[in-house]
Amino acid sequence: MVCQKTIISSLAIHSISRFAFGMNNLLNVVSTFGSFILCIESHFLCFDFRLTFQSPRDVCSPYSYDSKNNPIVPCGTIANSMFNDTFELYQIINGTKKEVPLDGKGISWWTDFNIKYRNPLSVNGSFASAFDGTVKPINWPKAAYELDLTDPNNNGFLNQDFLVWMRRAALPQFRKLYRRITEGDYAAGLPAGNYSLTVHYNYPVLSFDGRKKLVFSNVSWMGGKNDFLGIAYLVVGSLCMVMSVVMLIVYAKFKFSEEDDA
Repeated sequence: MVCQKTIISSLAIHSISRFAFGMNNLLNVVSTFGSFILCIESHFLCFDFRLTFQSPRDVCSPYSYDSKNNPIVPCGTIANSMFNDTFELYQIINGTKKEVPLDGKGISWWTDFNIKYRNPLSVNGSFASAFDGTVKPINWPKAAYELDLTDPNNNGFLNQDFLVWMRRAALPQFRKLYRRITEGDYAAGLPAGNYSLTVHYNYPVLSFDGRKKLVFSNVSWMGGKNDFLGIAYLVVGSLCMVMSVVMLIVYAKFKFSEEDDA
C-alpha cells in the first residue's frame, strides 16, 4: 500500500526552476554495506554482459541472487535502494489546481548516459527478453526494463532517475536532482503564488533512521548551491595563504642570516 500526502504552501520567490530531493543520515546504510559504493565501479553494473547477467560480482552481495538463486539485475545495495517516491505539483489559481509539468529529461550526468552505462541488446526485438532468467531488485516495484515503457531512450539502465541515483554522493547528507521546471507557462520558472504538492510515499527511511526532504531551488551559471565546497575552498585557501606568509618569513630570515655571515 502506497501512502500519499498533499502539502499546500506559498512560494514568494520568483523563477524557481529546479526540484530536488534530499537525504540525511544515509551513512547508516553506507557503513552497513560496503558494496554500496563498490558495486558501481564498472560500466556494466557489476555484471559481464557476455555472461547474460548470470554471474554478478562478489561486491553485489547480499543483493546478488534471490532466494531461488536467480541473479538480481541490477545487483548491489545501491541499486536495490533506489529512491522511488513520486511527486505531483500544482499551482492553485482562484481555487483551481493547474498542474505544473515536471521535466525529467537530461537530469543525469552526460557521461553517465552516453559513456558509463549501456543497455543490453534486445533479443528477437524484445528488450525484456534480454533480462530472461533474472529477477528485479528486492525493493523495486518493477523490473529495469519497465522503468519507462513509453520512452525506449529512458528505459533500463539508461533511465534518468536510475542514473541520478547511481551517481554516488560524497557525503551521507546529499541532494539529487529530481525534476526541472522548463515547460509551458512555467518555462521561466515558478511565479510567486500558492502551490499544492502531492507526495506518494514509496521509499522507507525508518530502517536506517534517515530523513527525506524536498528542495525547490534556482541554478545560476556557476551551478547549484553547495555549502560544503564553498567552506572547503575558503578553509584550504586560508591555510595556503597563512602557510605562504610563514614560508616567506622563514625564507627572509634565513636568507638575511646567510648574507650577514658572508
